[in-house]
Parts: sequence; C-alpha cells; structure tokens
Amino acid sequence: MSDMKIAIMGAAGRMGRTLVAAVHNAEGCSVAGASEPAGSPFVGQDAGELADVGTIGIPVIDDPLELFTQIDGIIDFTTPAATCDFAALAAQARIVHIIGTTGCTDDDETRLKAAARHATIIKAGNMSLGVNLLTALTRRVAAALGEDFDIEVLEMHHRHKVDAPSGTALMLGEAAAEGRQISLKDKSVRSRDGHTGAREEGTIGFATLRGGSVIGEHSVIFAGPDERIEITHKAENRQIFANGAIKAALWGRDRKPGYYSMLDVLGLTD
Repeated sequence: MSDMKIAIMGAAGRMGRTLVAAVHNAEGCSVAGASEPAGSPFVGQDAGELADVGTIGIPVIDDPLELFTQIDGIIDFTTPAATCDFAALAAQARIVHIIGTTGCTDDDETRLKAAARHATIIKAGNMSLGVNLLTALTRRVAAALGEDFDIEVLEMHHRHKVDAPSGTALMLGEAAAEGRQISLKDKSVRSRDGHTGAREEGTIGFATLRGGSVIGEHSVIFAGPDERIEITHKAENRQIFANGAIKAALWGRDRKPGYYSMLDVLGLTD
C-alpha cells in the first residue's frame, strides 16, 4: 500500500511543526499539505523548513479547499471553529480527520458527529498512549470505588494554553463519571472560591494550573477515608501527541466513516 498522504492544519504552530516533522519521518505516511489561517506570516513558506527538517516542497497555504481532494487525511490541532470547518470538508472528501483540538462546545461536537457520517473522525482530548491508558484506568478505578472516595482531577499546562480545564482533564473527568455511572455535566465542580461549604458527595472536582513551559501534567486523585490513590501522567515532549496522531491516522485509513476515539485506536474500549 502506498504511503498515506496527510496534511497538517495549523502547520506553523508549536504542535503543527512537531506534527510536520513527525509525519515526515514516520513510515507509512508523508506530508502532503500544510495550512495556516489567512493572513498568517508563514503562508508560502516551506513546511519542512518551519519544522527544521529541511525543504520538503510543501508550501504552507491559507485555502485548503482544493487540498482536501488530493490527500487521504488531515491532522488537526487548531481551534474549535476551524476544526468544525475542516470536518465539513473532510466529510465532503470522505477522508480521515484526526482531531487533537480542545475546547469544543456541545454544538461543536454535534457538528463533528454530523460530519462523521461521511468522514472517519478520530477525536481525543489527548493523543498520547500514556494518557489514554490513564483514561481507561480512571474509568475502572472509579467503578471499583464507592462514593466515599472523592474524585479530583488536577492539571497543569504552559502559560500560553487558552482553554481550561484542558481537554485531557475533561476526558479524564468523563471517564470517572462513566465509571460512576453519573453525568459529568451535572456533577463537575470547576472552581472553588470563598466560603464554599463542605464538598458535595459524588462530585468530580477540577483544578487548573498554568505557568512556564509545562507541556502537560494530569493527575486523578481518589481521596477516601484514611487513604488516597493518585494516578499521574507527565508529558515531557510534544512528540508523544504527534506519534499518537499518526497511529490514529494510519488506523483510520481503512475504517468506515464514524466518530472514534484513541481508546478505539488502542483497543482500550470495554
């Protein structure tokens, strides 16, 4: 089978450059396109040069419409609005769309699921193997422990991250809620300030830290009477997210249209 032709959306960003380099160096796929929003100073530059892998003959463009007819899939760590637009184009072209974008609303999710009727969409709040193992463990531990164990999700990221809690933190919270068979929407506590009163039993708390250049750290804490269980993942290089995204793209190449997660890719669904 020929290499999978992949385009990188947001190719000039920190994650985009990592993705360009990773796809360029990976077996089974190649960089076939790169895009940035209109007005970006990087439009017209070679994507490989931006990613420090040398000239690869792929210029960064600002109108990816035609590109979608020439590729097998896209990897997209951009913004919710852009991701929804890309999903519509992926549906028209019937290609694979790997989504690492965070901060999507319920309306965004509805649009993405509609696009998944014709596109193979794989979306995860975090693409790393370790975090997805953490997610699977969180669901199982939450199911095993009673409500006398309080659940808290703690995350820290670099100062430039714009959404909170992180997509990974929310993914972990959803896993805990699934384990407890409750609705995260009804039971999550996103902030505490002032005289909050005693902690409500059965809730799932979130704490967000921002600072420095931290790539990503996540912990799920199960605090019970006289004992505490903590499960932690620390990302030390963005390469782990790129590796996961490539694995997802190659997995999705032969899949039917649908809305998948990294747990599907890794065979971690129950």
